Amino acid sequence: MALYIKRVETVVSFKQLAAEQPAAAPAGTDIPVLEPDAPVSGIAFSRLPKYSYACDATPKVPRISSITDFARVPDMDDSSEGSGADAATGAGTAAGVVAAAALLQPGKASLASYASGSGADGGWQRFGLASDADETGSSCDGSIIDAGCVPVSSLLDSALLAMWEERAEQGLFRYDVTACPTKVVPGQYGFVAQLNEGRYSKKRPTEFRVDQVVQTFDPAKFNFTKAFKREVLFAFEPAARGAASSFEEGARCSASPSVVVINVSPIDYGHVLLCPRVLDCIPQVLAPDTCLAALHFALEVGNPYLRVGFNSLGAFATINHLHFQAYYLQAPMPCERAPTAPLARITPGGAAAGSAKRRRPDSGADSVLVSRLCDYPVRGWVVEGPSLAAMAAVVGEASQAMQAANMPHNMLIAECGSRVFLWPQRYAERQARGEVPEHLLDVGVNPAVWEISGHMVLKRAEDYENFTEAAAWELLAAVSLTEEQLAAAEAMLFGVHGAGRSSLDGGVAAFEGKAAAAAALEAAQGAELMMV
Repeated sequence: MALYIKRVETVVSFKQLAAEQPAAAPAGTDIPVLEPDAPVSGIAFSRLPKYSYACDATPKVPRISSITDFARVPDMDDSSEGSGADAATGAGTAAGVVAAAALLQPGKASLASYASGSGADGGWQRFGLASDADETGSSCDGSIIDAGCVPVSSLLDSALLAMWEERAEQGLFRYDVTACPTKVVPGQYGFVAQLNEGRYSKKRPTEFRVDQVVQTFDPAKFNFTKAFKREVLFAFEPAARGAASSFEEGARCSASPSVVVINVSPIDYGHVLLCPRVLDCIPQVLAPDTCLAALHFALEVGNPYLRVGFNSLGAFATINHLHFQAYYLQAPMPCERAPTAPLARITPGGAAAGSAKRRRPDSGADSVLVSRLCDYPVRGWVVEGPSLAAMAAVVGEASQAMQAANMPHNMLIAECGSRVFLWPQRYAERQARGEVPEHLLDVGVNPAVWEISGHMVLKRAEDYENFTEAAAWELLAAVSLTEEQLAAAEAMLFGVHGAGRSSLDGGVAAFEGKAAAAAALEAAQGAELMMV
């Protein structure tokens, strides 16, 4: 399905945009151009499209409630404007469209109108997740999700989608992911189920041990230096200090650029991989600096439909070469609906992860809030902070501590970089011990970051047709640490002991009290209706 970007006040081509940028190399210097069939291993100092992001950028999206009040964004494909202008501008091709102007950065007023359901289509309402239902906590219906249309929010957003569409038209994907049936499963959280038989039959198999989180990079096994240059969309590099974000059609790469590559076995629309410093051959481990790059990517795209995920080894990463996954899903992730309880405030950079010196009992301008997910099948945490750098420091150091403890884990960046979900997990360990029930193994789902977040990718039609929220809950519960194991992890990662535990218990108790009160009110209202 072609991508059309509507209601855009200004449309310019990549060449016009590049002409406004400073020269990528000194005059008279030739920049080598890599052939499409050449491997990424030869990409150093070659010519590539390049997106340079502002290093000092901070999240500017409206705060999104953890309890289902997900921010709405304009659905541009439902515009009442005609399509003639789109055809004239060549919408849908990488060379013909880059959306710009005020609409790409909606003001608070326009976002607020969608958040209240007063926009053109009420945001999520087309998926059975209307704002009124969200605010009352009522259950989701079983609406079908259209994977072929994504509203556009920024310059990077439009460029990524147009270039991804161009690769789809070139036949670079192993299957058409937009043809995969996808639905919202009825229930409280709205788990999303997808039938994707092609991913399981054509995806590259895992080539390393699953019982070790940290393993040495092996150049003999598949890694992203062996991908083809035609699979690379653009380089994603920090701009000079103080410079604004910009896009260049062709610029000289660094010696080891961070690149955005298509996922040839996509899970959903726009599925790409961010590979930090690809030629450095970093194994699949997370650190503060690489986490920061992923946060900047989410922020620069600026579209809450796009999430960025990370799987460690042992938590169903399939390639031991550092990469983050990202794709668009036009529905709230169930984890984004889950309530949270404050756990600790962390001042990053003070000491190693887990040190009590890093904890800060009072709120401060430079402190990062770590909260516990409540009433969710996989126990984990949510990290929010005043800056991307502060959040990256806390998440990266926590990941390094889990690597040292050989603790598999998954991470999700949501809400344009303003929230990070972090889950330790033990499904592979339980599977090796024979503790996973046979009927769960028969489903064939390896619960990685997307499944844990609530997007269940299924390989059998019968599982898709009969999938329920109870089935999702049972599968994900097998992933989770026990309460005792999670408490030990919180002490190791965040230094949470006595006072922190009391604060958490109070927050959980408050949530449970509100839930009980809501249930009692609902029961009372139901009784009144029956009497009438």
